[in-house]
Amino acid sequence: MICQSCGADVNADVFCSKCGAQMKMPQPVPPQFPPPMYVSRVARHLRTLGILWCVYGVYHLVKGLLAMTFLSAFTVRGFTGAWPYWSYYHGPAPAPWMHALVPVIATTTAVWTALLLVTGYALLTRRTWGRVLAIVVAVLSLIAIPFGTAMGIYTLWVLASGVSGMEYDAIAARG
Repeated sequence: MICQSCGADVNADVFCSKCGAQMKMPQPVPPQFPPPMYVSRVARHLRTLGILWCVYGVYHLVKGLLAMTFLSAFTVRGFTGAWPYWSYYHGPAPAPWMHALVPVIATTTAVWTALLLVTGYALLTRRTWGRVLAIVVAVLSLIAIPFGTAMGIYTLWVLASGVSGMEYDAIAARG
């Protein structure tokens, strides 16, 4: 050890033997743990994004089933909705095209729900094609105010940039 005052060699004493200055003992260095691992923005949000797409798919399914139920109920001949008199109404039948909307709503609901659930599954399981599918579905969902718009914006924020593409490819390659 070297004295900070006079520069003389000092043994492990408390005072310098040449000038008498008090020696400052070096503080023990705490063990260095590895620094926290860097987690990319895509990796931090990917699980949340996958879960939200699955939840949005279930929400869309419930919404479609409710729409079909109400449309079927309102297109039945004689239903006016004015309880208790609804069973006694024998007015004109509803327009026939309204009842034809039920299969259209059923098909649209089934296809869109399947697409939303597959998107959530692909993101949760880190499929290589999941990012492209999520971006396409996010763009299509932007017009579905408010939930589809929020999901679309969040997905595009996480996955749309070129850096996000490289991060997602690295995550998907790891499995």
